[in-house]
Amino acid sequence: MTTRPPAPSRRTLLRAMAVLPASALVLGEMPGLLGTALAAAPPSGSATRYTIVPFLNSNDGTVNVYQSDDATDFRLVKASAYTPPSNRIRDASIFKHTDGYYYITYTTHTWQDVSTTIGFARSADRVNWTFLYDYTVPIANLSRAWAPEWFVDSDGSVNIIVSCSTTNDQWIFTPYLLRATNSALTAWSSPVALSGIGQNHIDTFIVKIGSTYHAFTKNETTKYIEYGTATSLTGPYTISRTGNWAGWGSYREGPALVQLDNGAWRIFFDGYGDGNYYYSDSYDTFATWSTPKALPAVSGTARHFTVIKETVSGGVALAKNVTRSLRSANYTTRYWQEQSSLLNLPVVTGSSTTTEKQNSTFTVVPGLADANGYSFRDAAGNYLRHYSFRGRFDPNNGTSTFARDATFVARTGTASGSVRFESYNYPGYYLRHYSYQLRVEQTDGTDLFRQDSSFVPVTSWA
Repeated sequence: MTTRPPAPSRRTLLRAMAVLPASALVLGEMPGLLGTALAAAPPSGSATRYTIVPFLNSNDGTVNVYQSDDATDFRLVKASAYTPPSNRIRDASIFKHTDGYYYITYTTHTWQDVSTTIGFARSADRVNWTFLYDYTVPIANLSRAWAPEWFVDSDGSVNIIVSCSTTNDQWIFTPYLLRATNSALTAWSSPVALSGIGQNHIDTFIVKIGSTYHAFTKNETTKYIEYGTATSLTGPYTISRTGNWAGWGSYREGPALVQLDNGAWRIFFDGYGDGNYYYSDSYDTFATWSTPKALPAVSGTARHFTVIKETVSGGVALAKNVTRSLRSANYTTRYWQEQSSLLNLPVVTGSSTTTEKQNSTFTVVPGLADANGYSFRDAAGNYLRHYSFRGRFDPNNGTSTFARDATFVARTGTASGSVRFESYNYPGYYLRHYSYQLRVEQTDGTDLFRQDSSFVPVTSWA
């Protein structure tokens, strides 16, 4: 992939400028915002859908719409999906309201200009957008209002977190809260500053779990994303993790979080210093994080975004507790087959031996780690699992690690009737064939990978 040249943040461009926005989102509290299966694989016939509406590194006058079923491989739905009637569109944040419409709010001017308004647009389908209005943020001596982000609290209130600066120091931003005072989202409360985070912190993104608000915020002096908590949305927040505490590095901004189907939390952030867009996962409520990786396909193109997660219809409906054979979608004479406990992809035909046909037949059962997922059992009662990223069959030893290794989430494949099987405990990694061996590998966002990881369940050979 060709990456764009390292792009300085906005604050670096102007007096050590790097300012993107403050953002916040409650996850797991608002079905209209995120769907109904936040920490479980989608049920049969349903699918997980993640949507982002980023502005582009090459153009802040329009936004593209991308979607993904795994929060890793984002594919373009519509280019230039929304262009405002005037000014710019940066840092668009998306959510689905209780009226059934999707809304975005966004920065209305480029970084060089005074920007005292935030914009609003609405869509019935996430793809075709209608301009609603520009709203002047009522803060005395306001210089800039950047990156407004939706936040739906557990009481159902709709809020916006926006980073604002005043004319006495136009590059020092503070996060403010605006609360909608009507269901039409046309009237807003007076701005209230979030306390405890402090000035010179930007891009504050908040996740609420239970009664605790967890804030991820960029320290504009050190260029690290920091972490703090509070018992109230407006604070005071206590910052408890600073520096390179998560291993993400510096010159990072625009954090946004979403909970994956397996319960992990994923953070996305803009690595503006090196031109990539990154993600990293946590399985212990933000204490530790995986090594950050660049998003395939959109890294180097997309700029500051947040993510909306939904459970939608039209997903894979694969029967369980039945025997099936699995045929490659792009090598249609080749099938899954167990060979010396390893899963391979040889040619299987009507003239194949009885043993070969039996070894190409598997029982599809509910996932050992998540009943909405899938596990595969051979005739001897062993389960398909990944081990050192190789597909193999082993006896179930009853551990949670084995259960996760042997569970796969079904995603729609590239060919009609085909399915892609995503590793439950390695999100974004799929069973795919390579040199006719079945491995669990990370998606690279290419059509070839999607084809190599697509399989058609068919009537069993034995």
